[in-house]
Amino acid sequence: MGILKKHLVVLRDGRTLIGYLRSVDQFANLVLHRTVERIHVGRKYGDIPRGIFVVRGENVVLLGEIDLERETDTPLQKVSIEEILEAQRVQQHEKQEAEKAKSEALKERGLSIPRTDTLDEY
Repeated sequence: MGILKKHLVVLRDGRTLIGYLRSVDQFANLVLHRTVERIHVGRKYGDIPRGIFVVRGENVVLLGEIDLERETDTPLQKVSIEEILEAQRVQQHEKQEAEKAKSEALKERGLSIPRTDTLDEY
């Protein structure tokens, strides 16, 4: 893993960051430079500039170096920040509606599932 090379970081909360790794310590804390947050929705993606980003090691799920020669070889379509944020909002709304329908169907059958907002996700 090379310092000053472009890396992809997946965080525990599901976010994906791409930036140049500037520093890492014994706790896996990271400092990324020229960082963007990449949001994927379906076959589209958008990058939100974040600048310098400090990541606490316990939040890192995956860290990998990006092959710059193959970086542009993607079947995904890059879209504007506004478009990807709107698509993400719609996707989250659809997911909430599906969860609501599932919960109602289970409730009609006398079953229940624990609410995710009351559980420790980590």
